[in-house]
Order: sequence, then C-alpha cells, then structure tokens
Amino acid sequence: MARKDTPPQTVSLPIEGGCQCGALRYLVATPPLMIYACHCTNCQRIAGSAFGLSATITEDSLRFTSGTPRRVRWRSNAGNERYGTFCGNCGCRIAHGQEPSNGVLSLRAGTFDDPSWVVPTGHIWTKSAQPWFPFDTEDILWPGQPTDYLPIIEKFRSRFSFEVA
Repeated sequence: MARKDTPPQTVSLPIEGGCQCGALRYLVATPPLMIYACHCTNCQRIAGSAFGLSATITEDSLRFTSGTPRRVRWRSNAGNERYGTFCGNCGCRIAHGQEPSNGVLSLRAGTFDDPSWVVPTGHIWTKSAQPWFPFDTEDILWPGQPTDYLPIIEKFRSRFSFEVA
C-alpha cells in the first residue's frame, strides 16, 4: 500500500472496464475524485464481501461503450434514495447513484480492466465493518456517512496522478 513518502502513481486515462461477462463495457474519461471502501451493510450485501470498493466519479465522465445497463433502487444506510446500474446478463454491479442526482457516481472499482492500482484512501461506515478487518493506522476512518469527504479526496490526490494515454 502506498505511504506518505511514496511518489504518486500515474494512471492512464481513459479508464476502461466492464461487467463479468463482457456484455456491458464502459470508459471513464476523467480522473476519479477519490477511492474509498464502504463497510455499510448494503455494500457488504451488494459486494458479497466485507466492503464495497468505490471510485467516486462525475456522472458525465462515465460512458457506456457497449450494452445497456439495467437499474435497481434501494434506500441507503444513511436514508438516501440510491440506484445501481448493472449488467442485465450477468448481474455484475457497475455503479451507484443518488436520486435526486448529486452529480457523482460510486463506480465499483473492481470492474476496472486493470484494478491493480486501486487503493482506498478512506473507509466509511466503519461502525458496521467486519471485526476481523485490519485498518491501517494511516487510514482515514468514518464511523458512518462522512460529512466532509475533503480529507479522503486530498489523500487520493497525493497518491495518484492521471495522464491521457
């Protein structure tokens, strides 16, 4: 995991990705705002894991290049009306948004074609994290929904730089 003294990692844009079966493909044209791990019970259930790993992107930076996403709606642990886009063939979740829109999406970072660079710079909803999960002393932790994402965004910007390929 990158530490304070590690130079920023450079990632090429656009970032491409897709679902498990390959029917739904996308590209992200601009850098993510941040990457975080969400430990809420909704994300645990959706991911089938201890947390969901999300890259926050602007809605207008995501373009589906093949396939048509389907949607599902639910209420988040914070009480917000949320929706998820997924592949209608394999069911793979791609992104989450909010209604009414707040201009950003939580893109499932594990759907990137190359997720090897993805490291969360913050953890949210840690009060519902699995007790065995080992947080690092340098991690930014929020017990619930953050009131200010700026510390996570700033840490992300210090660790990553982006260039157009």
